[in-house]
Amino acid sequence: MPPKGPEKRAKPSRAIRRLVIWYRRNAAVTSLVDSATSAASSAANTAGNVAGTATSVAGNMANTVLQPLVFDPLRRLQRGLGGPGEDTPINDSDRLWVAVDGMGGDHAPGPILEGCLRAVELLPLRVRFVAETTLLQAAVTAMSLQDELNEAVARGLIELVASGPSVGMNEEATVVRKKRDASINKAMDLVKQGEATAVYSAGNSGAVMAAAIFRLGRLKSIDRPAIGALFPTKDTEQQVLVLDVGANMDCKPAYLHQWALLGHIYSRDVLQVAQPRIGLVNIGEEECKGNELCLRTYPLLAEEERFTFAGNCEGRDILSGQFDVVVCDGFTGNVLLKFLESVGSVLLDVIKEELPRGRRGKVGSAFLINNLRRIKKRLDHAEHGGALLLGVNGVCVIGHGSSKALSVLSALRLAHSAASHGVMANLHALSEAGSPEAPVACD
Repeated sequence: MPPKGPEKRAKPSRAIRRLVIWYRRNAAVTSLVDSATSAASSAANTAGNVAGTATSVAGNMANTVLQPLVFDPLRRLQRGLGGPGEDTPINDSDRLWVAVDGMGGDHAPGPILEGCLRAVELLPLRVRFVAETTLLQAAVTAMSLQDELNEAVARGLIELVASGPSVGMNEEATVVRKKRDASINKAMDLVKQGEATAVYSAGNSGAVMAAAIFRLGRLKSIDRPAIGALFPTKDTEQQVLVLDVGANMDCKPAYLHQWALLGHIYSRDVLQVAQPRIGLVNIGEEECKGNELCLRTYPLLAEEERFTFAGNCEGRDILSGQFDVVVCDGFTGNVLLKFLESVGSVLLDVIKEELPRGRRGKVGSAFLINNLRRIKKRLDHAEHGGALLLGVNGVCVIGHGSSKALSVLSALRLAHSAASHGVMANLHALSEAGSPEAPVACD
């Protein structure tokens, strides 16, 4: 009869082989490569030479095949910009100035500044950071950013601009008229005076819009600016621009027509979509369906020759990839935005609840957790940085109120992308041409 020792060693060997097979079938799971290999190596010391061989093969396979897929959000942002790579230094002559409202947001000014410090290292831009001096210095000290800030200032990558009392997140939008030296007003003035090509704020969205209208002004023939947010689609390489997502609760058909023109230009020039497909958010595909706003807007979009109207877009089709731009009133758009923000976290919680219990469930959970977090980030609009305010005379990006460093970095990438593609020149050309059909349909 064979000794009992080898029989006991055979069981761990089968377990490891199953783990290797499972791992190969889930090649997208990459961030746990090292920990999985280490755990398998520990098991190999107990299991014997056969298990050790399997572990070695698994480790080599994981590091060789899967390591290039490791998710690095900053590296991905750099690649997405189409700018310099990891080993290519940024040419300072290519940098654009961006004005940042350092006092806007729930966590300002510290995390906003941290995001700016990371942005100037990864993106071809410089930042004029507008903030209250006392509060900024306290945040810099608390977050130990002094040395990094001093270096950025010395290199000319960040310039600090002092401001007066800022606009609170809970204040009325019209307060920007009274607080003339507020950080959001000063940031807008930098764009108006030509000292910055774009402005970013994660503050009170109503105040940001009011400041943009008062300081920058509206484009000609654009009655109401709209907030346009980029939503993910099932295609990782495609996004859909949804506007308006909260600036205008009650709308006229003319507004939606104008936003479709704005969205067409932005999608074509910045997102590089050759022929953007425009959709109208509605409850059905048929032309005869919808409320009065949709029924009156449909013929305006269908008769427009300056863009491709792809018809009504039902809620289930917004993320399908069938549309590049969809327009709706701000009430509907804001509901869509807030709903999308909740989907990622809810989906993650549901999947966690459904994972099997016991040791097998724990192993599966360990391998899946990073994938689930990436799914959550992909669906969470806050992770995309910000939304564009289209229709004002300048590039303006509104960030999420809870924005921190990575969200600020993403938003500044968006601001740089819009400013560097000459989108404002085409928007001015559109406003000069006007949209003669809209006023007639609006009456």
